[in-house]
Amino acid sequence: MALSGMRGLSVFISDIRNCHNKEQERLRVDKELGNIRTRFKNEKGLSPYEKKKYVWKMLYIYMLGYDVDFGHMETVSLISAPKYPEKQVGYIVTSCLLNENNDFLRMVINTVRNDIIGRNETYQCLALTMVGNIGGKEFSESLAPDVQKLLISSSCRPVVRKKAALCLLRLYRKNPDVVNIDGWSDRMAQLLDERDLGVLTSVMSLFVSLVSNNAEAYWNCLPKCVRILERMARNQDIPQEYTYYGIPSPWLQVKTMRALQYFPTIEDPGARRALFEVLQRILMGTDVVKNVNKNNASHAVLFEALALVMHLDAEKEMMSQCVALLGKFIAVREPNIRYLGLENMSRMLLVTDVQDIIKRHQAQIITSLKDPDISIRRRALDLLYGMCDVTNAKEIVEELLQYLNTAEFAMREELSLKAAILAEKFAPDLSWYVDVILQLIDKAGDFVSDDIWYRVVQFVTNNEDLQPYAAAKAREYLDKPALHETMVKVSAYLLGEYGHLLARRPGCSPKELFAIINDKLPTVSTSTVAILLSTYAKILMHTQPPDVGLQQQILTIFKKYESYIDVEIQQRAVEYFELSRKGAALADVLAEMPKFPERESALLKKAEDAEVDTAEQSAIKLRSQQQTSSAIVVADQPPVNGSVPASNHLTLVKMPSQNITEESNVTYEEPPVEIPKENGAPVEVESKVENIPETNIESKVEPPAAHPASQADLLADLLGPLAIEGPPAAVEQNPVQGLETNQSPVGDLALATLEDQSNSVQPIVNVEEKFHILCSKDSGVLYEDPHIQIGLKAEWRAHHGRLVLFLGNKNTAPLLSVQALILPPSHLKTELSSVPDTVPPRAQVQIPLEVVNLRASRDVAVLDFSYTFGTSLVNVKLRLPVVLNKFLQPITLSPEEFFPQWKALNVQNLKVQEVVKGVKPLPLPEIASLFMSLHLAVAPGLDNNLNNLVACTTFFSETTRAMLCLVRIETDPQDRTQLRLTVASGDQYLTFELKEYIKEHLIDIPRVQAASPPVPVQPQLPPAAVPATYNDPGAMLAGLL
Repeated sequence: MALSGMRGLSVFISDIRNCHNKEQERLRVDKELGNIRTRFKNEKGLSPYEKKKYVWKMLYIYMLGYDVDFGHMETVSLISAPKYPEKQVGYIVTSCLLNENNDFLRMVINTVRNDIIGRNETYQCLALTMVGNIGGKEFSESLAPDVQKLLISSSCRPVVRKKAALCLLRLYRKNPDVVNIDGWSDRMAQLLDERDLGVLTSVMSLFVSLVSNNAEAYWNCLPKCVRILERMARNQDIPQEYTYYGIPSPWLQVKTMRALQYFPTIEDPGARRALFEVLQRILMGTDVVKNVNKNNASHAVLFEALALVMHLDAEKEMMSQCVALLGKFIAVREPNIRYLGLENMSRMLLVTDVQDIIKRHQAQIITSLKDPDISIRRRALDLLYGMCDVTNAKEIVEELLQYLNTAEFAMREELSLKAAILAEKFAPDLSWYVDVILQLIDKAGDFVSDDIWYRVVQFVTNNEDLQPYAAAKAREYLDKPALHETMVKVSAYLLGEYGHLLARRPGCSPKELFAIINDKLPTVSTSTVAILLSTYAKILMHTQPPDVGLQQQILTIFKKYESYIDVEIQQRAVEYFELSRKGAALADVLAEMPKFPERESALLKKAEDAEVDTAEQSAIKLRSQQQTSSAIVVADQPPVNGSVPASNHLTLVKMPSQNITEESNVTYEEPPVEIPKENGAPVEVESKVENIPETNIESKVEPPAAHPASQADLLADLLGPLAIEGPPAAVEQNPVQGLETNQSPVGDLALATLEDQSNSVQPIVNVEEKFHILCSKDSGVLYEDPHIQIGLKAEWRAHHGRLVLFLGNKNTAPLLSVQALILPPSHLKTELSSVPDTVPPRAQVQIPLEVVNLRASRDVAVLDFSYTFGTSLVNVKLRLPVVLNKFLQPITLSPEEFFPQWKALNVQNLKVQEVVKGVKPLPLPEIASLFMSLHLAVAPGLDNNLNNLVACTTFFSETTRAMLCLVRIETDPQDRTQLRLTVASGDQYLTFELKEYIKEHLIDIPRVQAASPPVPVQPQLPPAAVPATYNDPGAMLAGLL
């Protein structure tokens, strides 16, 4: 690009470079664009020099990232200029500014064609370069025959023929019909005899594209490819300019070997022998040297040769040589070479009779699991998974379990799944399998799907000899202070069924088993509570002779849950309570589970599906996969049963409590409203509310509608199978009658409703319940309807959070027009990766989301998600569980550390105290468990009063960094419905937000059972009155504050 003499262009570039900020640059660009637009309006007064100068300026502005939506006609007209400088500018700028669908290109097709068929080689090169860059159907239909003539012409110079080959390649990719296969096989064979390596390299690129679509038509070209490789291997007739660090044209060698991989096999014995000699020479002559550039070139040739060896299914001796070479590569220090060695060794596992040879390098592969580079660790994991069999399964699985302790969040899901598959597939005995799965659940419970522990239960049920051992192992794990909920599920089930087999062992009496299981009850979700109730019934049935005290304890729990809001739990509690009073009949009804029928494992089925692939298919797929988004598409999943449709929910963005309750049809608002208790007696809810700026609030309460119960969600595992089913039964609708509220600082983010959308598709899960669960857990299902399941996994480090949204298409048709937008509150900084426009059938897409916490707040971000399925447009707004406790880290302080901090924070606004009424009447241990779920570490012994609790935590944000927070709860043994809450920290805003956040989890709002008569508008709210139309204390406080 010769810019000499263009003073105006030079001055403009200088002005842009001297701009101090983006705003100055934008103003200067706008001024220049206005000047160019004015001059183009008077085109007749423009000289060719001025037009060329202004077009160069347009290109420079476009390269800076600004839109240039005018001047295209002037740019295109320069292509028709008779002189080279103007024509060059026209071709270059047209290639950059215009795409294949631009209408202006039709105006220059004839001009471009005249330049291609003309005798001026410079013009031919300009035209071919532009056509190759733009492509397009119209160019391919109009110009492809002329480009082909240039390619096969013997009178054209090599520089023109090189460009013609690459131009034809681009046109062929856009429109394969431009190349007539019948006539081109002979022409391609002639072109492969070309002596000029530049033309030959370009022709080989075209040949690779042709054979990838139809290799059968080009069998006559196969010997030519072998001869090219022989020429390269012997370094015959190779010009110096095509020798790269002593390697003859490595690009041509790689392309030639890649083209050979598209042919099924080589039947000609002479060609096959010659090819293996070349490959042997490449394998023997490649080594690791200090020069990085030479390493890159030689290893590119080597690894393509390895792929060709695998494709041709060479003799075992050559395969052994390949594995030995790769074994040497995975031990070098250079990470790129280690990565390539591991990847190619994984691909060699697809070749028969090679696995035993690869096992010799097992120790070095296991060492790669500890590599600092995560990509190398992933390849090592894939290789260990592929090379595992009965002989080495125990060693490999133990290494994977050990590595699970230190593996990062991004790898644990894949690691857990592969360890479970290997343990089941190659278990030497079932007791070892039970040990492995229980260790897996203990170390990575968030990443273990329900399918895994279901399989353990099936094995234990079907093998009587295994039952005492499995029950004893489950009892051992329950002694651990911190236990994942999945471990609670499997342990409770096993001890309920087979705990009686351990009755004579110390610590395993029915009363002791009940006590240790019951300790977990306050901390588990509703799906686990259902399992625990069944376990209690089994323990009661197996207790012989009956223990009156134990029976009374269990019956008390059944009675407590008879009025629970979840219908599944309520039904179990009622039925077990009635059955337990029938005496001997209980043993008949709750008899031991029968043996399961033999069935294929879902995990093994998944593993077998992943292995149905050939070496050549893998090679083709690896080269052809091109992602248009940074999201990750996960492979096809088998179907399972979905969950029962649940009711719709009005979702509030203000941080809710952890209560899992059903909502009533509500149009907001109202001071004191009488709410029936469970026994029908009215009670008035009280709470201390301060600083209410708006008092013009009205209320209207509708009778609650009946909703079907939401069963335990079997799809919570994000790597587990998706529910591939047709639409379920009609979901019961519960439309919101209206919503009126005062304006709050949160603005439009304060409400995220599902019902305000005119969606024909409704969720089949309780969205409110799923949100509550994710507020205390880091993985699970966020939303699900008949077409899609949205799962979430999260990892939190200080004030940073990394979330991954899993979009799972449950249908056999794609989901189109997929869009996701994060509406963050002011205290969060979010960055969502690009979202693919389409989710393929029966596939998952992963979308990473980065979150940074700027300061303390209870406001919650909203996911605005939409997609199209068939003629249905679905749009939902979902709260994301990025809540205050996610940025808390429990910390334990000694008395010597605690009391100086407590006294130092005895400053107004840094220490806040409030008497909270209407508290859930929880015993002190349950309050302590609640605090632990909120990431508040309870410090025993700091308060001499046994009715008080003291807790410590550290809050992380970008502004405060790590800030110590201290909390004290003073309870009244005579009245558990009120307490005094004191919160202290170094930031007054943090103190207030944390106090309100804890209060929301402590306060108890009874359910609304019936409509109350409307109450006239009060001129001012009484300070002790709280609108009780919401069943969620967080929702109520959000509306008031």
